[in-house]
Amino acid sequence: MLYYDLGSPYGYLAAERVAAGFLGVEAEFEPVLLGAIFRYRGRGSWAQTPERERNLAEIEARASRYGLPPFAWPKGWPGDGLAAMRAATWAARLGAGERFALAAYRRAFVAGDALNVDVLAGVADEVELDGPALPEAIADPEIKAALRTATDHAWASGVSGVPTVRVGGALFYGDDALASAARRTRPGAARDRRR
Repeated sequence: MLYYDLGSPYGYLAAERVAAGFLGVEAEFEPVLLGAIFRYRGRGSWAQTPERERNLAEIEARASRYGLPPFAWPKGWPGDGLAAMRAATWAARLGAGERFALAAYRRAFVAGDALNVDVLAGVADEVELDGPALPEAIADPEIKAALRTATDHAWASGVSGVPTVRVGGALFYGDDALASAARRTRPGAARDRRR
């Protein structure tokens, strides 16, 4: 299982690699609200610290090493990701969770689009969901509750940030931990750090 938030550029890197088979097994994409996890752990994002510029450069370098397109940072990043994560929850319930996550990540970190409701509706159309239905769907109390429940469950299970991969009972936090997760799922996989 891959726990992710669409506002996380490290989550984007991990999602692309997981989807490309880096782990050697299929992984369920589980949307969680990183802002809530920040509140639970009592500290926020590195993007609000003096480490921001160093990390931005590191992310761009990793994307290049992984053979991904150059990063295009959305204006105002990081922003409020609540609508995006409710949309991801809705898409997952409709069986399009991974496709929606990848398309939304690419809109954010390749096209440089802020994931507002209009962009999210376009992403839904792109993955053959009903884009015009998205605004109502993300306002649905059931979708709101599902995201809250998934986030609370992830936190209670030991997830302290994204991306986190769960293999059996073991958690691997961070894009740089995918190699360790791959060693659990298929011996020898971690030697290929690309895709």
